[in-house]
Amino acid sequence: MLYLTPKRRHRERVRFCTNGRNVFAAVLVPVSEVETIGSRRAARWLGDADLMRLVVAGWLLVGVAAAHADVTLLLEEPYGAFGGMTPTGHAAIYLDRVCAATPVELRRCAPGEEGVVISRYHRVGGYDWIAIPLIPYLYAVENAEYVPARVTPQQAAALRDAYRRAHLEDIVADESDGGAPHGEWIQLLGEAYDRTIYTYGMETTPAQDDELISALNSRSNRARFSLLLHNCADFSRQVIDFYYPHAVHRSLIADLGIMTPKQAAKCVLRYSRKHPDLQFTSFLIPQVPGTIARSSAVRGVLESFVRSKKYAVPLAPLAVLHPAVGAGMAYAWWCGSGFRPRQIAESHGGSPLKPGSVIAALRSDAGDAKLP
Repeated sequence: MLYLTPKRRHRERVRFCTNGRNVFAAVLVPVSEVETIGSRRAARWLGDADLMRLVVAGWLLVGVAAAHADVTLLLEEPYGAFGGMTPTGHAAIYLDRVCAATPVELRRCAPGEEGVVISRYHRVGGYDWIAIPLIPYLYAVENAEYVPARVTPQQAAALRDAYRRAHLEDIVADESDGGAPHGEWIQLLGEAYDRTIYTYGMETTPAQDDELISALNSRSNRARFSLLLHNCADFSRQVIDFYYPHAVHRSLIADLGIMTPKQAAKCVLRYSRKHPDLQFTSFLIPQVPGTIARSSAVRGVLESFVRSKKYAVPLAPLAVLHPAVGAGMAYAWWCGSGFRPRQIAESHGGSPLKPGSVIAALRSDAGDAKLP
């Protein structure tokens, strides 16, 4: 029997044992942290990489697949008139081992299911959070094969409404004339038609996922959105902190204490650097080409003021007269310049993902970022 165990105590990735026919357990461990018991001679002869290839090949032969899972922050660029005024963007959480029994009730995914995106919304069915499967959330279709190569605003609206009528009418009902309703429900579906999205993922365990499912299903899910205290980034912070306590926090200076999507992403990146044993992934989901206006760069609160002419010019005299204001604006500029989502997402050398590749990247080690 072959046992793979970690050389030292740290966060486990994979541990499994097999007698050549059956696999009895599986949990992820980095190859560099693995030693073999009873076959160290084979390990020295084959080398770590070859040994792991051999083990994985045997694993696949017996029909058992490793369940790699992440909690992934989706940092989404701002768009439209509101995004121009407050370019902080949107934050959501993707969980690849958690699925939706209904849009407001979570469960563990069955084999082959693709996970769920969950976020806090404003005035959508009276709920605090809503869960949508990954592909509909990004593209408003059931399958990545149906994502259009180019999209117009009319096509995006039609795709969203078709999915709403099929799956979300209990939450987003028709207008009295039978037409599609107005409102912020459109943010539930087809987000990649309106925005470029950056992902920042860290590994999770099945036990952690089960605890989160229980916690969210058992608490009241009634609307509590507040732009200053209970926004989408606050919800993402709470979910990530549920897995990794104190990993995400507010910035009292750069964001004036308001939780922002960019601050959440910066915290996840910083936490992954402090814990290199955790598997970290990051990549870019591009906005679908077409005639819809392109999204813009995501900003923090003070950064929005100092990088926008309509705000920066009126504030310039105040910054000169009051050194504290000027120092705060300089700090916001520095913080914004030091965090470049596109550069981080592309630091592993990959190109922006096509729709059919998104699920594979989110659920595999192929998206591992080389931290700059």
